[in-house]
Amino acid sequence: MRIEAAAGAPAPVDGPRPLRRARRGGIERVQDEPVYVLHSYPWKETSLLLDAFSRRHGRVALVAKGAKRPTSALRAVLLGFQPCQAGWSGRGEVRTLTRAEWVGGLAPLAGLPLLCGFYFNELLVRLLAREDAHERLFDAYHDAVAALAARPQARPTELEPVLRDFEFALLRELGYLPELHVEGGTGAPVLADATYRVDPEHGVQRCAASDPAAVRGAELLALRAGPPADADAALARTCKALMRGLLHYHLSGQTLRTRQLLIDLHKL
Repeated sequence: MRIEAAAGAPAPVDGPRPLRRARRGGIERVQDEPVYVLHSYPWKETSLLLDAFSRRHGRVALVAKGAKRPTSALRAVLLGFQPCQAGWSGRGEVRTLTRAEWVGGLAPLAGLPLLCGFYFNELLVRLLAREDAHERLFDAYHDAVAALAARPQARPTELEPVLRDFEFALLRELGYLPELHVEGGTGAPVLADATYRVDPEHGVQRCAASDPAAVRGAELLALRAGPPADADAALARTCKALMRGLLHYHLSGQTLRTRQLLIDLHKL
């Protein structure tokens, strides 16, 4: 479905396309850009203000004119957790959506997977600056949403690997994930039989085994490239604690609303 003149053209995520971006008279024009809608808000009487995550332009603010009208075809295109292809133009912080195409291919999220998707969106809105492009992070988001869509009846424990994979990708792409195979400051290799703590500012530091935050070097080395698909229970707990500590620090201690809901559900 393609809508011209008042829509955003969300993009296919299965292959690169030439970047189509031009400026004329100070007005930026973007076409054929892969996009996910993170949030939408009412804008004036008939329009929507979109917080969108694009592959090659990062988070962008777009006005979808007329999208609130009952007859607008955009209502079926600008959906959360659905890949789109978009075009926009304008100058300043808020641009105007000029075209939108629903790419499709993913089942709508519902229940617990939907809540996990909202958690991803809240992380992106809190941590990702506007117009800061991270193509690999966009791809990781797409993969995470696809994984949630494929597990509509999953229990919380079955979705935790999806959460950890996205958290890891987010922290790594934003430069917030310390190197896990070397000590911060010295560059000495992490030893499998030693114990360490991970400091958000100074990286991996040696510590006593009695330290409440102590992690075995073998576990840090196992997590160097990301959470392994076959992680045992102990390694999964270590990864969860590591992601939680780093996110808490870089969120300046703010509590994510969606994360608290996930915690509360886990207690049920």
